[in-house]
Amino acid sequence: MSGQRVSAGQVERLAGLLSERDWRIVIDLQRVKVLTGQQLDQLHFQDVATSARGRVRRRTMARLRDWRVVAALERRIGGERAGSSGLIFTLDTAGRRLLERHQAAPDEPAPATRIRRPRTPRPLFLAHALAVSQLYVDLAAAVKAVRGLTLDAFATEPACWWPDGGGWLKPDAYLALASTEFVDHVWAEVDRATESLPTLRGKLHTYLDFLNRGELGPGGVMPRVVISVPDDARAAAIRREVARLPDTGVELFSVVRHEVTAQAIVGGLLDGGAP
Repeated sequence: MSGQRVSAGQVERLAGLLSERDWRIVIDLQRVKVLTGQQLDQLHFQDVATSARGRVRRRTMARLRDWRVVAALERRIGGERAGSSGLIFTLDTAGRRLLERHQAAPDEPAPATRIRRPRTPRPLFLAHALAVSQLYVDLAAAVKAVRGLTLDAFATEPACWWPDGGGWLKPDAYLALASTEFVDHVWAEVDRATESLPTLRGKLHTYLDFLNRGELGPGGVMPRVVISVPDDARAAAIRREVARLPDTGVELFSVVRHEVTAQAIVGGLLDGGAP
């Protein structure tokens, strides 16, 4: 598909060509904005034999790129040596048009908004977005491993923002996990040690003020706040900040390393308490 515009007729035709897996990829890219080839393998190609997985994913993503459903950003994770698994994908114009069509009411036309082709974000922004995407990937795997557990919601910025008395609480992600007995609501802060501790301290107080005013978040509850960090040193520094807060703050916040955040969140629901 060439040219800069995607017509309504092209979108209609594409809607009939997408497989179930294609649609799941499109919906996940809407949810988290960016995914690497490796993350896509984890989410959508685990049912393919290991020996063929990369080939099938490459063929699938090449087809979606040709149709302008997805685009590959200019940067790779791991550089050129990473190959196709290091490509970073986002929705392209046809993909966004397909979602508009898919989500429009049956008796309403899709909105005729102008959609620009995606641009590669700044490196720090992109690295943070991919870290949030990895939390989603890890949660999807952790939930799949537990019978009766579902990931009912996962939203990233700005869809996860919540009104706060004229302003907004701005977590990096909101998620809802459901078991047969409970629904657990979590606001996630994915920290990459790029923000100063005073800045992070301000965020902690914003959440705590929200709680102390008796405000409620998604689900009519105060979500737990899980802070995911890159290493033990950063975890220790943030835990010291949390320890200086009133007891309600100590109960509200949990600090865990990136690689175990998903398991800690799932474990917190199954144990009936915070991770």
